[in-house]
Amino acid sequence: MPDHPGAFRVLAIDPGTAVAGYAVLDWRSGQVEVLSAGVIRLKPRQPLSERLVVLHDRVDELIRTYHPGTLAIEDVFFARNARSVLKLGEARGVVIVAAARQGLEIAQYSPAEVKQAIVGHGAASKEQVQRMVATLLGLSDIPKPNDVADALAIALCHCHRFTAARAQARG
Repeated sequence: MPDHPGAFRVLAIDPGTAVAGYAVLDWRSGQVEVLSAGVIRLKPRQPLSERLVVLHDRVDELIRTYHPGTLAIEDVFFARNARSVLKLGEARGVVIVAAARQGLEIAQYSPAEVKQAIVGHGAASKEQVQRMVATLLGLSDIPKPNDVADALAIALCHCHRFTAARAQARG
């Protein structure tokens, strides 16, 4: 990525133990370029420990391929099923370790922060976020599957937060 004061590359991950979405964006002075977006599919019948190793290795591969400076990831949210939240937390931990071992900065955003940054209010529906992601990126269709749209939303949230923080620091 060219050396420019307002430029950076972010890897965003929407973690999961069956499917994890990812997006790699370049941000330069308010202009965004999607370098890659997709999903990491994990075999649901494999033991969780094996799926976590695969997730770690795939995230490590994305980092080595694209050389982002930051990992953006959604913070843990509360759900009714404690077992699902624990598994999600394990997947998040594996992703964070992969990024930290490569020296990336780690940025964590709550679901409400992502919705606020993308749609303008923290109670936006998943469909509103997906439509706005497509609009912000100039896409004719909503990114599929949902995990990709979620990763793109997390990446865009980081871009907006980073730009806002930088502007505030300049005063």
